[in-house]
Amino acid sequence: MTDVRDSPADNAPTDEERTSAVRCPYPFTRDSAVDIPAVYEELRAECPVKPVTFPSNDEGFVLSRYADVKVALSDSRFSRRAMLDAGAPKLSSVIFPPNTLFTTDAPEHTRLRKLVTAAFTNRRITELRPRIQEITDSLLDAMAAAGSSADLNTALSFPMPIQVICELLGVPAEDQDRFRTWSDAFVSLTHMSEEEVHKNRFALAAYLKELVDSRRADPRDDLLSALTTKSDEDGALSEIEVVMMAITILVAGHETTVSMTSSLVLNVLRDDALREQILTAPEKTLGLVDELLRVNPIGDGGPYRVTLEDVEIGGQLIPKGSGVIASVASANQDEEQFPRAKSVDLERGSQGHLAFGHGIHFCLGANLARVELEIALNSLFHRFPGIRLADSVDNLTMRGGMLVHGLERLPVAW
Repeated sequence: MTDVRDSPADNAPTDEERTSAVRCPYPFTRDSAVDIPAVYEELRAECPVKPVTFPSNDEGFVLSRYADVKVALSDSRFSRRAMLDAGAPKLSSVIFPPNTLFTTDAPEHTRLRKLVTAAFTNRRITELRPRIQEITDSLLDAMAAAGSSADLNTALSFPMPIQVICELLGVPAEDQDRFRTWSDAFVSLTHMSEEEVHKNRFALAAYLKELVDSRRADPRDDLLSALTTKSDEDGALSEIEVVMMAITILVAGHETTVSMTSSLVLNVLRDDALREQILTAPEKTLGLVDELLRVNPIGDGGPYRVTLEDVEIGGQLIPKGSGVIASVASANQDEEQFPRAKSVDLERGSQGHLAFGHGIHFCLGANLARVELEIALNSLFHRFPGIRLADSVDNLTMRGGMLVHGLERLPVAW
């Protein structure tokens, strides 16, 4: 994941800068809400290891080919923990907090991940399906009762995944409106000031600390209670690790699904063949979700790493201590891996897409996200088979300055 802020016009790279070893500003310019930056196609062909300057003004590299990105996501020489080292290049001036799944390497990452894996198994997600369906149906009922048009972001894309993850974790859903701002502070690169980021991160941590204390006094059947018990009974987690794990699950458990729900719906609204498949073969929608995720990346770039030693990749030496963006957005549209990569192929299936990452940091909540998106697409289009986009695609914009991008709004009518 990475920032999707458009580069200011006066910083836009020249044609020579875009496809050569000349360093240029990152992130790259996105021309529309429905296409990733066009420069990636040129980079894959001509400069697959691109020197760039990050929003922090530190320098690094962007990998754009599938094979190289896959190596960076799984090779232990590309580190998440090293992002926090003193003197390490930063993606932005605001760094991630320590003690999280996002900022640790094995074996520490393995220890933390093992403690919550059971909550996201296929079996557990299958058990959650009826409740996810119930939440979705209730939101669609409210859409229908409110009239014949809506902003899908407000009506479905945000409230559904936040309700699901709140129930799983054990966080009162009535506080969900506050979560939006708090959560944004953990995925903001340039969207908020440093002061706003720290203020909102602290507010969420303090809120969850209070919940941990309440679960310690009154345990319930939820993940937060289970994590608190692990902390108290066998010391498997420190108290700060419980709070940081709760933040990680809360933020990661809804941010990507919120963004992807509207993006995937927009794809279907613009393609009658996709709508027809959902209406006539809903059992195939889960496979369609994977293909739509490949075409619609969570961010315009990809996860950030710092090299622990000199690494030769894509025919170029990347020095020790370099910041590297492994561009999943570009890798998932690499023609060498995915013929006709820009097209949604109903028969393609997942075929190794990297939308959920790769290696030890493969998305813990991938099963949950896929099921939420499947239920959202099937339920929406079966409830409103004639639903349509209520504005021009040209008027749609993406939220800027965030690790996770998403449509600012998705106006629909039926």
